[in-house]
Amino acid sequence: MNIASFAARLQCFMIAFVFMSIGAWQALAQDGHSHTHVQPQQAEAQKKQAGDLLKIVQNATEQYKDVTVAEANGYALQFGCVSGDSTGAMGLHFVNGDLVNSGVIDAKHPQIVIYEPTAGGLQLIGADYLVLADTWNTKHSSPPELMGQLFHLFPAPNRFGLPSFYTLHVWAWKDNPNGAFVNWHPDVNCEAFNGQVE
Repeated sequence: MNIASFAARLQCFMIAFVFMSIGAWQALAQDGHSHTHVQPQQAEAQKKQAGDLLKIVQNATEQYKDVTVAEANGYALQFGCVSGDSTGAMGLHFVNGDLVNSGVIDAKHPQIVIYEPTAGGLQLIGADYLVLADTWNTKHSSPPELMGQLFHLFPAPNRFGLPSFYTLHVWAWKDNPNGAFVNWHPDVNCEAFNGQVE
């Protein structure tokens, strides 16, 4: 075998190796972003767990359909009406400071109840679980999750003026076409909010 033939084979081998490496790296990156294949039994279990969480949130927050009950239980409006550019909105966050400061995540006691302002008043649309990242990270080695739902990290600085925090929105009272546990709701808006809670 002459040197030119050996060099040509080596070059082909190297090109094939690079493409195989890129493919393997992409597969690992997808695994890291939860695009892995889920077995049918796992999918059913996850679906049931998500449904159970929605029911728990509905049971825990049904009393707060009347915002005055939420206020009497320590929830107060923070951040005004949170809206996005093109992603919809989050609505009005009524935050319970004691629950936030506890650093405890309990499905039956959300740190925040969420309302949408409407012409007829405030409509309960969901709940939000929030824990400050420093509080959580001092006692845990991984991000929080609730019944299989991973929390989202909002780093600081952020629009809320908070230190870095983990959050999980649960749209228990208004179906979200993008999913029950995403941050933004495309069908929520702040147009009816005039800065006052009636």
